[in-house]
Amino acid sequence: MTGRPLSVVIAGGGSAGHIEPALAFADAVRRLRPDARVTALGTERGLDRTLIPARGYPLELIPPVPLPRKLTPELLTLPAKVLGSVRATRAVLSRVEADVVVGFGGYVALPAYLGARGRVPIVVHEANARAGLANRVGARFAAKVAAAVPDSGLAGAEVIGIPLRRQISTLDRPAERAAAREHYGLPADGPVLLVFGGSQGARSLNTAVAEAFGALAEAGIAVLHGHGAGNQVPVPAGAQASGGRYVGLPYLERMDLAYAAADAVLCRCGAMTVAEVSSVGLPAVYVPLPHGNGEQALNAAPVVRAGGGALVPDAELTGQRVLAELMGLLTDPVRLAAMSTAARRSGHTGADETLAKLVFDVVGQ
Repeated sequence: MTGRPLSVVIAGGGSAGHIEPALAFADAVRRLRPDARVTALGTERGLDRTLIPARGYPLELIPPVPLPRKLTPELLTLPAKVLGSVRATRAVLSRVEADVVVGFGGYVALPAYLGARGRVPIVVHEANARAGLANRVGARFAAKVAAAVPDSGLAGAEVIGIPLRRQISTLDRPAERAAAREHYGLPADGPVLLVFGGSQGARSLNTAVAEAFGALAEAGIAVLHGHGAGNQVPVPAGAQASGGRYVGLPYLERMDLAYAAADAVLCRCGAMTVAEVSSVGLPAVYVPLPHGNGEQALNAAPVVRAGGGALVPDAELTGQRVLAELMGLLTDPVRLAAMSTAARRSGHTGADETLAKLVFDVVGQ
C-alpha cells in the first residue's frame, strides 16, 4: 500500500437491506480517509445498478449467486455457479489493487469472500438477527466480524449496530418537523402516524390503516402512508374531508423528512427499518412478515424489550388493533416522549464510522 491510497471493495448487493449499510460504510470511509478508493461489487439483479452509481461509487458487475436461506440439497448446485463469480471477483480485486473486502451479505458476498480468501483481508458485517449463509461462510475466515445485534450466529462478532446514512443518523426531528410536514402537505399541528411496509408496501398494513383512519382523524391524528407502488389502496373513507390528515404515496423518497414529520410509526421490521426508526427515536408498532424464518421479529426484539416499540403478528393486525396500539400513544405526549427515549437508547449510533475504523485497523491504517 506504500505510496497509494487505500483501496476498499464492498460487497452487499441485491436488496436495499444489503446495499444501504454498505454505502453508509463507504461514505464513512470517504469522510475519514478522503483519498481512499471504494469500489462496489454488484450484479444485474436487484437494486445494485440503481442505488450504487447514484451515490457516486464505481460498480463492478459479477455473475449473481443466489443463496438458499438454509442448508438444503440446492447447495449441491452452487459450486458451478460460484466458480465464474469467484474468477470475476478476483479479476476486480487485482484491477483495483484491493487492500480489503468488506461484505454485507447478498448475492455478491459469497463469491467476494471466496475470491478474497488468502489474497485480501476480509471483514464481515451482519445486519440481521440471524446471519445468512454467505456471511456464515465468510465469517469462518474473516479477519474481523461485526454484527448489528447480539446472537446473530456469528462467533466472536463485535456488536456495533447497522451503518446508516448520515441523513438519518444525524436527523434532528424537532428542528426539521415544520419543514417536513410542509414538504408532505401534512397539518402543521397535531400528531402524525407514519405507515410504510418497505419499498414495495405491505397489504396488511394498508388494509388496517384504511379501516382505522376514520377514528384516527376524529382524534386529530394525521397519517402519512407509503403504501407501495404494487399495493395501492383506495383512499380511506373520510380522507378527502379530513383537512389533509391523510397523505398516501406509492413511495416515500425523503425518508428523513417522513421521520421528522412523524410522532410514531407502523411498519415492518426489516433490519434497516428497525435501525433507522430507533436511531431517530420514533416509537413504533412493528409487524413482522408472516413468512420466512422469523428473523423480522428478532430484529425488533431489542427495541421492544427496551420499551421503544410493540410487536404485533401480521395475522392479528386489524383496524381495531391499530387503534388499540396507537390511539392512546399518539394522544399522550408524556408516553410518546418516554418511548422515543427508549427507542433511541436501544439503537447504536455511529456504526458507520465504527466499522470504518475497524477496517482501518485490519489493514494497518
